[in-house]
Amino acid sequence: MTNEQIKAIQKKIGAIPDGFWGPKSIAACQSYLRSLMPKDNPWPATNQEALTAFYGSAGDESRLVSMPIPDGVTVKYEGDIVKRVRCNERVAHSLSRVIKSLADTCPHVLLDYNGCYNNRAMRGGSLPSLHARGAAIDFMAGTNGNHTPWPVASDMPLEAMECFAREGWKSAGAFWGRDSMHHEATR
Repeated sequence: MTNEQIKAIQKKIGAIPDGFWGPKSIAACQSYLRSLMPKDNPWPATNQEALTAFYGSAGDESRLVSMPIPDGVTVKYEGDIVKRVRCNERVAHSLSRVIKSLADTCPHVLLDYNGCYNNRAMRGGSLPSLHARGAAIDFMAGTNGNHTPWPVASDMPLEAMECFAREGWKSAGAFWGRDSMHHEATR
């Protein structure tokens, strides 16, 4: 993002709009997004025990549903229109609302969908990814990839993160400072 775009984000989240994205801006952004989340966040903690209790075992496809894309919303994967997203049954209704909100707020994000369910380990690790439980989704990976710092070198809109936050989801860019293509239903 440009310096001016970073300043606009800082102003919105209540940080000093100086264009420098450091610890104070990170804390302000996380606090801002948490303020949008439901008071009783419905999602589990990120430890494997809590994830398994809530979502089932990684790779358990019996917990997956084929969630239809809401009417009037266009989602594309590599240029092809997506009609359904395979996700965990526990996130389907919430994810549908997020997608509808994204369509209303920043529809260009939906034109670069990069996947939801994928039975794999976390990048660079051995523990299962949230994708292996169908409880994470990626958008705009080409410009918001793995280890790419947000917002300095990524362009995931804060408005997209707001859509996820309103449903209690965490956006990696804001909460880990990188991988801003990734959004997950955890607290």
